[in-house]
Order: sequence, then structure tokens, then C-alpha cells
Amino acid sequence: MTMARPTPASRTTLRVLRFDRVQRGAHWANALLFAILILTAIPLYFGSFFGVVLERHTVQEVHLWSGLALPLPLIVSVIGPWGRRMRRDVTRFNYWTRDEVRWLRTLGRSELEAEKFNPGQKLNAIFVAASIAVMLVTGAMLQWFHFFPVSLRVGATFVHDVFSFALTLVIVGHIYMALTRGTLRSMIDGTVSDDWVKRHAPQWLPVTDTEHTPPRQPPLS
Repeated sequence: MTMARPTPASRTTLRVLRFDRVQRGAHWANALLFAILILTAIPLYFGSFFGVVLERHTVQEVHLWSGLALPLPLIVSVIGPWGRRMRRDVTRFNYWTRDEVRWLRTLGRSELEAEKFNPGQKLNAIFVAASIAVMLVTGAMLQWFHFFPVSLRVGATFVHDVFSFALTLVIVGHIYMALTRGTLRSMIDGTVSDDWVKRHAPQWLPVTDTEHTPPRQPPLS
């Protein structure tokens, strides 16, 4: 008696954990805060919106406290024993190989076998983290303007506005990529299929992800 070989259609799709609950919680907490900040920034930037929904003072207070709270989910997600996976991913964001730099220089035209995150995802994470810091500092200068000269306040207003628009565009692009590249589910239940890993992150070693595994490619010196 011979056993039939399994066909591709009958193959069981394996799910691989990409983000744990701590990472997903931090992501959605930040997403909520970003949404509040964007929605409250619209009437602050366009004064004609005031009185339609909320008064200016209320909008300012919600915007202020949401901005001050923005770094907290990320900070909480990296401290303590529960932040092991998040800390490892932060290390990945700061680790660049020569192939990744070459991929960026050629605007994605060179071949690349990505690890857990591709260069575009790394740049997105770095930009968002830097933007949070910039927006926090400039926002504080605009809120407590009495402590700063006019020249600094004008500069802070310009930087705050520019980063606001840039960050909004990046977030829209991030949402589009998540919806079209099959990664949204990884921020809902934390998993991706093993086929997705083979196609998009072949250098990632999820089987040994519970322990630190150095990347296969040499780092950028």
C-alpha cells in the first residue's frame, strides 16, 4: 500500500508568531493616540472648525495630553521582562547590512533577502520614533511658550507643522501597505503564515526567535 503525497492544496498552513501581545498593545495604543492627535490638529490648524464639535480649549487639552501620552506605550513595551521581543525588534531597527543599504540606494531594485523587517519598515519605525520626540519637544514649546523667545517659538511652530504633515503621510502609507501586503493580521492575532515568511522575510529565523540569533549577513561596518 502506498500513501499519496500531499498536494500543495492539502498542505496545512503554519502560523508564525511575529508580534506578541505587548507589541500589539503598544502598536494599537499608539495608533489610537495618533488618530486623536490628527483629528484634534485639524481644528487647531483650521480655526473655522471651532464650535462645530468642540470648543478650542477642549480640543487643545485633548491634543496636549494625547501628545504627552504618545511615548508611554513604547516606553512601557520595552521595559521589564514583558518587553523582550520589543527590545529585540528595536535592535533589529538599528542593525543594517550592506545589502540593505544597497537596496535603499537602488530604490529597491537590487535583490534582497530581508530579515524580520525590510529596510523600508526599518526607516518607517525610525522616522516615527524620531517624529514622536520632535513633536513632543516642539509641542511643549508651543504649549509653554512663555519660557521661550519668539524666534524659537516661530521655529518650533514651523517644525511642528512640517512633521505633522509628514507623519500623517507616513501613517497613511503605513496603513496602505498593511492592507495590501498581508501584514495587517500580524497586528491583530500576531501571526503570519510560513509562506509569507519565505516570501518576505527569508532571513528571519522564527523557530529560534525565543533566543538571540545573530543575522546571517555581516553587519554594516
